[in-house]
Amino acid sequence: MSTTTDPKWNTTPWNTPFANMARQAIDNNLPAIKKINHQIHSDPELAYEEHHAHDNFVSLLKSLDFAVTPSAHGLATAFSAEFGSGGRLVVFNAEYDALPSIGHACGHNLIAAASFAAFLGVATALKGAGIPGRVRLLGTPAEEGGGGKLRLIEAGAYRGASACMMTHPGPQYLLRENITGVADVKMLANVKWRVSFAGREAHAAMEPWNGRNALDAVCLSYNAIAMLRQQIRPHERIHGVIRDGGDRPNVVPGSTSVEYYVRSNTLAAAKRLWERVQLCFEGAATATGCQVSYEPINSYADLRSSAVLCDEFVNNMPEGSVSLNEPADFLAGSTDMGNVTYECPGFHGAFGIDTERGQGNHTKPFAEAAGLDKSLDRAVEWGKGMALVALRVLLDDSYNDVLQEDWKEDMKRATQ
Repeated sequence: MSTTTDPKWNTTPWNTPFANMARQAIDNNLPAIKKINHQIHSDPELAYEEHHAHDNFVSLLKSLDFAVTPSAHGLATAFSAEFGSGGRLVVFNAEYDALPSIGHACGHNLIAAASFAAFLGVATALKGAGIPGRVRLLGTPAEEGGGGKLRLIEAGAYRGASACMMTHPGPQYLLRENITGVADVKMLANVKWRVSFAGREAHAAMEPWNGRNALDAVCLSYNAIAMLRQQIRPHERIHGVIRDGGDRPNVVPGSTSVEYYVRSNTLAAAKRLWERVQLCFEGAATATGCQVSYEPINSYADLRSSAVLCDEFVNNMPEGSVSLNEPADFLAGSTDMGNVTYECPGFHGAFGIDTERGQGNHTKPFAEAAGLDKSLDRAVEWGKGMALVALRVLLDDSYNDVLQEDWKEDMKRATQ
């Protein structure tokens, strides 16, 4: 993505009265931010089961006199809080789901805290400005494989938004000295499928010739895909597991299933790669005399953070503290925030927290680090940065015009 240097907006609001209002509001509400961060981290809940996190957030927001919609957009553990009227809308995503067995090993408590801080800062500044503009804090469940934001998109949660923002923790050891994080994080599109083979059961010793071995179909497709990996682009990934491989060795398996993830740098490219993977399954079915069927799982689009928002975020953070896009693989993988960036301009920066080398996201030591006070301090710092970018979107017409035009052009590139 290109970096914009349009003189209409290339100045920073860092020292404006509105920016100072936002920063001061966040500092004044640190007890509330710390409270929700601790509640979420100490009580990890899995996708679509985040009832305590939801209830605690709703209760806290109501105590601060915000209008809150519990179980918003048809999701039991989503909520929506909004302040302001008229004008443009900026949304902050608050994630809070955890991982099985290892708790908040992706630091979603810090994501929630940063977005909460940003929301409080923008709401206070809008109140002080006394001008049109809206800010929304959206509780977004089930990022870890559940595709919560996909369901929120379908329900219209981001409709009409001028921008959506959030920030994510990653391992500090991957960053250069004195760098706190990366603004323009790259994450891959992830197309997911459950594939099933239907053959014919038979006694494996008495009359195997009457069987059609569905496990053989799995093995043939697995090896075909392994060979295909030699012919794909360096950034692309294909990986899968066998969910059902049969029941007993003396029964020719009549039904089997696998799950596969196919990743590439755009959603369009991932879909094209899936078509090549699908041929491996079709060929295996033909060779073994089995039938093959497909069931889509939640697919995540590539993360396409707005260059305009990323530039502004870097400008609003202490000089030299935030890298625009290095290292390129600071936070790898995929996220349903990618789908949101296809709905409106988005920001999904990533900040570092301290763990030992090799103890990055989705490890128990990372979960422990996500609960430290210094990790929350970093999240709040980045929440302040997001608040200032959001204010620019809401208060500066010329800046927003450039933002929207840049996003429309990027959406054209995304579909190629």
